[in-house]
Amino acid sequence: MKKVLYSDVMIKENEKQEVLAFMRKKMVVAGVCAAALAAVAMGFFLMRGSRQSGGGMRGAGGGPGAMVQEASVTVVKAGVPVRGNLSLSTGLTGTVEAADVVYVYAKTSGDVTAVHVKAGDVVTAGQVLCEIDTEQVDSARNSMEAARVNLNQAQSNLERMQLLYASGDLSEQEYEQYNSTVKSSRLQYDSAKLAYERQVEYSTITAPIGGRIESCDVEVYDRVSQSGQLCVISGEGESRITFFVTQRMMKNIREGDTVQVTKSGNTYEGYVSEISSMVDESSGLFKVKAEFDSGEEIPIGSTVKLSLVTERAENAMLIPVDAIYYSGGDGYVYLYQDGTAKMTPVEVGLYDSEYAEILSGLNTDDMVVSTWSSNLYEGAKIRLKGEESQNSMPKEGEPGDGEKGLAPEGKPENGEKGPEAGKNRPAA
Repeated sequence: MKKVLYSDVMIKENEKQEVLAFMRKKMVVAGVCAAALAAVAMGFFLMRGSRQSGGGMRGAGGGPGAMVQEASVTVVKAGVPVRGNLSLSTGLTGTVEAADVVYVYAKTSGDVTAVHVKAGDVVTAGQVLCEIDTEQVDSARNSMEAARVNLNQAQSNLERMQLLYASGDLSEQEYEQYNSTVKSSRLQYDSAKLAYERQVEYSTITAPIGGRIESCDVEVYDRVSQSGQLCVISGEGESRITFFVTQRMMKNIREGDTVQVTKSGNTYEGYVSEISSMVDESSGLFKVKAEFDSGEEIPIGSTVKLSLVTERAENAMLIPVDAIYYSGGDGYVYLYQDGTAKMTPVEVGLYDSEYAEILSGLNTDDMVVSTWSSNLYEGAKIRLKGEESQNSMPKEGEPGDGEKGLAPEGKPENGEKGPEAGKNRPAA
């Protein structure tokens, strides 16, 4: 009889348990796979039944191909270009001046003996501002007195010679010489008197116009030179702003154009009164003056902000600025043509926050797509907003009007959108 060892029995029992455990694991994995396949199949049939019962799929059986085709249709707005005027304003800075400004200068050198005004005073025309002790006054007075003596002596000689000429003791030629001497002496005296009066006038400085003393830079005992500035007087009435523009701006500015002036939160309205056609040597720009009435609210010499129209387009072809895309600095738009998008290059002129001027590339009857969407590309399927699609209305989650989805796989996405995207618009 064969003997079975206890150790052999234990080994065979362990092998049996390992085999049973392995078989149970295989059965569990197989069950999980079968359940997953059943769930996928059930989901597919449920989704298909829901689509068919909703009536949303029309045409070729409502299969998956139809679903992809429907998702590629984008709802957009479109319209033809319009005609209108477009203008752009530029912000600048200017300096406030009085409409009438007079700079008072010394006409001769000397010592200041009296000053009768100060900055801020209001004066009238002819009022004495200051007095100067000039060296030329005494010299002019002496010359005038000498000319007076010569004139009196010549007149006395002529009176004596008249008696001789009347008695026949003096020839007519000699008499005429005495008469000419009197005339010459009188001219010399008149000239010396005028020079003296002028020097007296130069020593007394008066206001040429009425207005406000803006500055007075002299004091008593100051030594002033000829042509030295003494006072600045600003006339009463409207104020003036001086500012500078480039040559391109100057070509679009006209006399009478409205100017908006802003200072300390207040806005004033003025108009362009003068445009210089010569380049300013100090700035290299063109000087422009504008008149405006601010009363006494803005002091003379203040710096203010101003805005005026520097570029304009009249009777231009306009489209919404949101309809323009950019690629490498070149503009293009999409046209609606029989349910498809057509990419069309355009040349853009002036533009603001709402409209852009189209210089070339469009006709007046082109339907320009004004809705931004990254689903747009050459040949993309599009549908106008408000129109019923021949296939179906857009489903929830589809890109519609104003939505920004991704371009379908394999299609190029759109470039920069509008002047805010990339700033690739050519410099205006």
